[in-house]
Amino acid sequence: MKHILAIDQGTTSSRAIIFDEAMQIVATQQQEFEQHFPNSGWVEHAPDDLLNTTLSTCRAVMNDISGGVESVAAIGITNQRETTLIWDKTTGKPVYNAIVWQDRRTADMCRALKADGLEDLITEHTGLLLDPYFSSTKVRWILDNVDGARDRAERGELLFGTVDCYLIWHLTGRTAHVTDATNAARTMLYDIRNGCWDREICAALDIPMGILPKVLDCAADFGTTDPDLLGRAIPILGVAGDQQAATIGQACFETGMMKSTYGTGCFALLNTGGDIVRSKSKLLTTIAYQLDGVPTYALEGSIFIAGAVVQWLRDGLGIIDTAAQTQGLAEQADPGQTLYMVPAFTGLGAPYWDAECRGAIFGLTRASGPAEFSRAALESVGFQTRDLLDAMRADWAASGTHGALRVDGGMAASDWAMQFLSDITGAPVDRPTVLETTALGVAWLAGMRAGLYPDRDGFAKTWALERQFLPTMDDGIRAERYAGWQDAVSRTLSVKD
Repeated sequence: MKHILAIDQGTTSSRAIIFDEAMQIVATQQQEFEQHFPNSGWVEHAPDDLLNTTLSTCRAVMNDISGGVESVAAIGITNQRETTLIWDKTTGKPVYNAIVWQDRRTADMCRALKADGLEDLITEHTGLLLDPYFSSTKVRWILDNVDGARDRAERGELLFGTVDCYLIWHLTGRTAHVTDATNAARTMLYDIRNGCWDREICAALDIPMGILPKVLDCAADFGTTDPDLLGRAIPILGVAGDQQAATIGQACFETGMMKSTYGTGCFALLNTGGDIVRSKSKLLTTIAYQLDGVPTYALEGSIFIAGAVVQWLRDGLGIIDTAAQTQGLAEQADPGQTLYMVPAFTGLGAPYWDAECRGAIFGLTRASGPAEFSRAALESVGFQTRDLLDAMRADWAASGTHGALRVDGGMAASDWAMQFLSDITGAPVDRPTVLETTALGVAWLAGMRAGLYPDRDGFAKTWALERQFLPTMDDGIRAERYAGWQDAVSRTLSVKD
């Protein structure tokens, strides 16, 4: 029996998942790590936490399978995107903490770059908006604010990478400085039209190109692990950013197919095939995946806070003990109360892109309690997804040609949340039998490259529906509820139209 090891390095935890020859999960290990908030709007991770939790979960999960490490044919890596690290190329020691994708410290820098007229160039070349979300301004912040970092970078002593790149560098014994096209496309430094690092943008942001990694396909030879780390040299054959990995895992290979993943944030991707669709609705144009040197593009809507709003109910307010309690509480909520929770804890993503606004709750009464808060939290995810799908439909006539929205991620397990999602969007919502689609996506990439798993068409045929949710909400109520959401958001935005 051969196995594939999928590493899923996320925003709040690292996981190692073992898939068998039938692409079924046979073992899982997970380890959370600390979040650091040194200033308002700043979010950091200790790089050692990212690496050590990855190594410990990989070692543990391989002890849980028949054949152990000797049975692992290949490794696939998926990761939180945009999170930025810079490290010494000799020692491997980071010069600063990892600056997380949620971090907003470069908002002023982004405003200055917009004032200099750079946003149109950046959007044209990278498909992205000029926003603190992406890696490039985080790179510049580190080079500008860490003593000696810029001089060392210009002397060729430092390397930059997203989390996948940082992990590969260490897993391969500091020999492979590589990333894949999907992660490169999220740095705001990569020309998605020509498939290369963008010299003009690097020059404008004063980022030395020598610190950038080599960019490969999603299924490629990324290097081989140092045998001292995992007990054996194992090839790393698949890499994709978490949302692109979920798109692959959902088998959204046909133009017009859509998926939405509910983790810390929520990310909806629409496959646009070989077309680079320019959004007029503040969505992102990105690379969905790249195989055999050919990129497939997507429109993406990014919501910063989805599952994290439930985490806030638990850790911030203390009104629940576990995330699973929200469904039961939502069902008990008073139908006579209509609360709107706008979870703009670190600003709002697509289609608003307001880095300065903050969260708010509207409609509170003396009778509002944990049940109403729980319902509003779950509904906020549905409302935000509706924002994204409406923007996609406005941008591209072919959007939604396959009808249903394929969902995955932790919150997708909630029947209540998925039914509301279907109700408020007025569209079918398809939940697959395998919710671990992010890990499945990179497992398939690595397994396919290793000759263990079928080709793209064969893999697509294995996708299976667990449950379809159909809209039951009255059209008038749907319009009224969504209008209330739009009003709540308008009151939250820091910049009014």
